[in-house]
Amino acid sequence: MTNARQESTAVPQVPEGLTENGRFDVATIAASFPDTAKALLVDQYLTYRTEASARVFRVYRPTPPHYHATCDEYLYVFSGRGTFWMEDPATEAEFKPGQLLFFARNTVHAMPKLFEHPVVFLSVDTPRRDPMDIIFVNPDEGSPQSFMARNAQG
Repeated sequence: MTNARQESTAVPQVPEGLTENGRFDVATIAASFPDTAKALLVDQYLTYRTEASARVFRVYRPTPPHYHATCDEYLYVFSGRGTFWMEDPATEAEFKPGQLLFFARNTVHAMPKLFEHPVVFLSVDTPRRDPMDIIFVNPDEGSPQSFMARNAQG
């Protein structure tokens, strides 16, 4: 598998040799992420097909309100605890391992509090999401480059 730190900003790196099928150890991938990061999250793509992409990512700090214009997102909580809201801050609720969060494209969402680290998700985006598809409600709170480590490289 490729190292999470060997990314390109143009095309996400997918494990070498992956074509149609794969077997992934989410715990090993999660353990490979650094303890700290300048970006809000560090990720590793598992698949990157037109129909869908799958990633494992670690969140390092609370995430401001943002949305993705091109895909629906399924987030399986692998580890950690915090709060998450979709559509309206009034829906803020705690998440914990074993839960699945789902939101459709163009749904504003945020992760205002992180209680227990590491916060790691298994994400499936349908159709696949371009790594630059991150639109902050308040552009002063972030950019694709500050959001994801792969986008800051370059």
